Amino acid sequence: MNVATIAVDFDGTLAFAPYPDAGDPNTPLISYLIDFRKNGGCVILWTCREGEALERAVKFCEEQGLTFDAVNDNAPGLKILYGNNPRKVSADLYIDDNAAQVDDFVRKHCGKRRSVRGLKVRG
Repeated sequence: MNVATIAVDFDGTLAFAPYPDAGDPNTPLISYLIDFRKNGGCVILWTCREGEALERAVKFCEEQGLTFDAVNDNAPGLKILYGNNPRKVSADLYIDDNAAQVDDFVRKHCGKRRSVRGLKVRG
């Protein structure tokens, strides 16, 4: 199995509104992911939502034309390939509004004692 996989967050990434609302769709990203799937890519919804809030997010995306290969789970083909299903979702690319690029993060924050987005650094 050699399929590229993208794991994408919902709140602040696929949709813009404070949780638990959906708000406005991120149309350019949704369009990209729809095309990505049409060309054989795998898309996983990767969110902290659960229960009814998760169902609303999935329905919101479906209304935009975006369906997922998995929701908060690994792609079925990867489970078969590796013979297990670890809790961590496996993907080639993770898209999340709270993500940091490793090199940028290291350059800006490592070796310095400061807060990151309001998080206090121990020490």
